[in-house]
Amino acid sequence: MDDQQRYYSISGRQDDIRLESRVLEEQLQEAVAKGHRKIEVQACGQHGIGGRLWRAGDKPLEIRVTGHSGQRLGSMGFANTRIENMGPASDDVGWLNAGAEIVVHGHAANGVANAMAQGKVYVAGSIGSRGMTMTKQNPRFAPPELWVLGSAGDYFGEFMAGGVAVICGIDAQTPENILGYRPLVGMVSGRVFFRGPHGGYSKSDARLAAITDTDWQWLEQNLRRFLEAIGRMDLYDQLAERERWQLIAARSAMDKVVRKTRSISEFRESVWNRELGAGGLVGDLTDADMSPIPVIVTGSLRRFVPVWENRVYAPPCEATCPTGIPVHDRWRLVREGRMDEAVDMALAYTPFPASVCGYLCPNLCMQSCTRHSADMHPVDVTHLGRASIAAKNPELPPVTGKKAAVVGGGPAGISIAWQLRQAGHDPVIYDMSENLGGKMRQLIPGSRIPADVLEAELSRIREVLPHAHLQQKLGKDDVEQLKADYDFVVIAAGATRPRTLPVPGKERMIAANDFLARAKNNAIDPGKKVVIIGAGNVGCDAAVEARRLGAGDITLIDVQKPASFGKEREHAEAAGAQFRWPCFTREITGQGVVLESGEVLAADTVVISIGDVPDTDFLPDSVSLEKGFVRVNEYFQTTDPKIFAIGDIVRPGLLTDAIGAGRKAAAAIKEMAQGKRPLDPGTDFKAVADPGTAAGSGGQARVIDTARVSLEYFDPRISSFSGTEQCGSACASCGACRDCGICENICPRGAISRKQLQGKDYEYVVDPDLCIGCGFCAGACPCGVWGMRENDPL
Repeated sequence: MDDQQRYYSISGRQDDIRLESRVLEEQLQEAVAKGHRKIEVQACGQHGIGGRLWRAGDKPLEIRVTGHSGQRLGSMGFANTRIENMGPASDDVGWLNAGAEIVVHGHAANGVANAMAQGKVYVAGSIGSRGMTMTKQNPRFAPPELWVLGSAGDYFGEFMAGGVAVICGIDAQTPENILGYRPLVGMVSGRVFFRGPHGGYSKSDARLAAITDTDWQWLEQNLRRFLEAIGRMDLYDQLAERERWQLIAARSAMDKVVRKTRSISEFRESVWNRELGAGGLVGDLTDADMSPIPVIVTGSLRRFVPVWENRVYAPPCEATCPTGIPVHDRWRLVREGRMDEAVDMALAYTPFPASVCGYLCPNLCMQSCTRHSADMHPVDVTHLGRASIAAKNPELPPVTGKKAAVVGGGPAGISIAWQLRQAGHDPVIYDMSENLGGKMRQLIPGSRIPADVLEAELSRIREVLPHAHLQQKLGKDDVEQLKADYDFVVIAAGATRPRTLPVPGKERMIAANDFLARAKNNAIDPGKKVVIIGAGNVGCDAAVEARRLGAGDITLIDVQKPASFGKEREHAEAAGAQFRWPCFTREITGQGVVLESGEVLAADTVVISIGDVPDTDFLPDSVSLEKGFVRVNEYFQTTDPKIFAIGDIVRPGLLTDAIGAGRKAAAAIKEMAQGKRPLDPGTDFKAVADPGTAAGSGGQARVIDTARVSLEYFDPRISSFSGTEQCGSACASCGACRDCGICENICPRGAISRKQLQGKDYEYVVDPDLCIGCGFCAGACPCGVWGMRENDPL
């Protein structure tokens, strides 16, 4: 078998198009994985050929490269690999070599053996600049070796930290200096054997050394291997003349040459100013201070300047709360012992601080808490939420004379009415139910919220909102009349019409909302087996109620992975409910649910819970719809300028989404009532504060980068919180100064001081004449309120 047949061939071209280096390496790795150990690569400038072939293990691997190899031939080569390049090579041959033997039958460009740790590189010609630089040697292994038949370029052996180089000087490209310009600068360890003239080297880093018998024995023995590898044994007799060889070795730390150097100040006085005059080249053009700059600078010469960015960035908890509650400020009040103010503050943002924050909300603020970045448990806001049952109603301003009709007495309608009354307007609620509260009161199981908590909050709400017309079903004419009687109309009627499935037997199903309402009044017997079609959170609530009413076998099915999460999912699983997906319903029979697969899921009761859509028949034609929901602009204003819409009638969402929408719409109505904002929804006006971002900063503040917050001050072992005081202490107060004084105390120059302003306000200021821009303040601040910005250019 001839030599060509022994090699597995890989071409660098495919259909006359050059392969990417990545693709060629993938083919090479695949060939090695299949067991090929002799491979020929027909290169076309691809990089990194022959490197990183570790999957061959200890088995010898030969790579022969024809054509034109690209950069980094054999980079990160493994000890089992031998690479033979049949022509010249590009830059960085053997870069980071970890043991491969690399043979180049021609010249090699710059960076040969750069940062090599093990292995051998044989070059049959000369090499370019910065060969054998930054090599390193592990004393557990043989030193890396570089053999060059010709000469080496400039800066050879720069920062060399181990290894052996042999420069033979045959046919050198620069015969008068075979080591190039400024070789061995910064050499730390290693040896260089060379044959021929040199133009000098770094005397402070290296020295000429005698070639001992041991050295010569090593050189003579390995010289044969080198010449055999490159096919030039005819040169052996010429190169085996011992007297022609010299050796340069690195100086030891104790042997470094110590010589006096001229200081910068001495150079300035004796050379610079003497030749150019005071101020140097531009001395006649400027009167700027040209005195020497100190090593540690202050003032305008600092590279970075600390800035006290108190409340410039929003904390993640506030930014992700759809209601916009400044959670960190409430915890600050708790830390200051002002618990009453902490619970009362919530009523400025939501009429349901206890029911929602304490029980029903999935607590997005906790999910986004900065403490997660250090694998700590988030501050438990439910403690503060449940304590808010004691919150006292705010003092209400006199009514302005502006009136608003709110259609819907659920969380969205109550939220906007609550906000409008606090703004001085007079809201009136219209609802079809006997009582206020909407789905919160009618549908949510008692296992999720104590009845007395919700009733207490509704009682507090009735004190603020005494005007409510209940059991009122409105039509189009009624809404038109509301437009005439009121300054504004808000539609918050929710989504009450259940979606269903167009399958035979659909009349046997009961809608989830109907089931929950009857279950809450113990007015339904679900039987022993219940199947719920739709495994979202509402379906989970239905499963919990079915278990409470005696069902023993409860199954939730869905066409996709269930979207349920949080407390609802946890309660359903605790009730023993089983989740199955994907399941497609064919029909409903007296026996239960028949799936498309033919399987029958036995059921005494089948509940359909695949979402609800709004009932919009009562809306006037001036209100446009989009896919069955009311179409609104960014302020929840409909296509009728006097009518707003919020909550599930606009888009399905969380309770907090509905409450937050009420805040945002109320803010817009307030400004429109004052003439600050045009009523026409077609006008392009500026956005109001978004409760879902940073309510306290006009909705424009960015969320703070959690990397700015230092959590090292907090105990990572705490996995649960005993009460509000412990929660308040654990809050990092992201982006809002705790007034702890750490920055003032840690500043090495005493450049930071606390300045008292009017009342309780304060600020921390920086003295630029003392500050050196070290960043200690920013690194130590637990709240992330110190930022480092680049100084203004001179």
